[in-house]
Amino acid sequence: MKRNLYAFTACLLLHVFISKTFAQKNEPVRIVKDPKENKFDITIGGKLFTSFLYPGAIEKPVLYPIHSSAGTEVTRGFPLRTKTGDPTDHPHHLGLWLNFENVNGLDFWNNSFAIAQDKKHLYGWIKTDKILKTSSGDKGVLAYHANWTNQKNEVLLEETTSFEFTGKGNQRIIDRTTVLKANTQVVFKDAKDGLLGLRVAHALEIPSKEDQKFTDDKGIVTIVKAGTDKLPNGNYVTSEGKQGNDVWSTRAVWCKVYGKMGNDSVSISIIDHPSNPNYPTFWHARGYGLFAANPLGEKIFTNNKSAKNLTLKPGESVTFKYRVLIEEGKQSTSSEQLNKVAAEFSKR
Repeated sequence: MKRNLYAFTACLLLHVFISKTFAQKNEPVRIVKDPKENKFDITIGGKLFTSFLYPGAIEKPVLYPIHSSAGTEVTRGFPLRTKTGDPTDHPHHLGLWLNFENVNGLDFWNNSFAIAQDKKHLYGWIKTDKILKTSSGDKGVLAYHANWTNQKNEVLLEETTSFEFTGKGNQRIIDRTTVLKANTQVVFKDAKDGLLGLRVAHALEIPSKEDQKFTDDKGIVTIVKAGTDKLPNGNYVTSEGKQGNDVWSTRAVWCKVYGKMGNDSVSISIIDHPSNPNYPTFWHARGYGLFAANPLGEKIFTNNKSAKNLTLKPGESVTFKYRVLIEEGKQSTSSEQLNKVAAEFSKR
């Protein structure tokens, strides 16, 4: 009897917690241009949430860093601002971004300062040339235009992206809509590395059972022995109930990474949209901190059983929509509540 009463009370408290969170009004969002850099700062409730960076030096536009409502930085610092204990692998993993490994044979995903100059012709750039809109209020909007180019500056795709930023209570939300329009015939050849990518903070990684090898931007190699790094405590879970490293290569409407940072629970959920190609997406989610949704990597994710190549003729376009939900508190949103969030997002 007591056990049933405790369970009922716990469920009631969770319901009240969720109801209060979702009933709260949006906090004011401000988007402010940095006068000296290709950068916009996005604040929510007077605190920095994230920044939109689009300098040519990082080969793509990104949101970096990203903070929770309490100010906790939920993205890795490296390579722009390496924090103590930061892994220094994959220098192209920076904040939140969208690109792909094989577009007409060019690798947009892996391009970074670490690529030797004589290899750069094998990689693509995403160059932001116009800020189309910024607005502040109970939601913030930032829209931009960019060109996906080769080393000769020839345009393969024109990108138009709109971000909507909102926040209330312990939640912060990024809604991203990206339209890619072909300037020539373009083939997204089925590949592992894509599409929407996020590199999470070290604490949100899954604890490794093996030695890890990291190489920094100066070529210095560091070996971290299994069991000696006590900071990572993260885990993944999907709408289909997959957990941990078993999430990789599976399909689901949403995926959440969560763990303890300081005294609180921190979670990041990425939600797919039913209008996206190959919905629900495959998850390219790795224990070492890469958290990506890739609907165009079917071949490797199905062990060569099927493939998903996307071809756009000149003038044709494709649209991708994603929601990113960041939370910090005593507990994160339940699977049941995330299903409701996904259902609401699907109507947008």
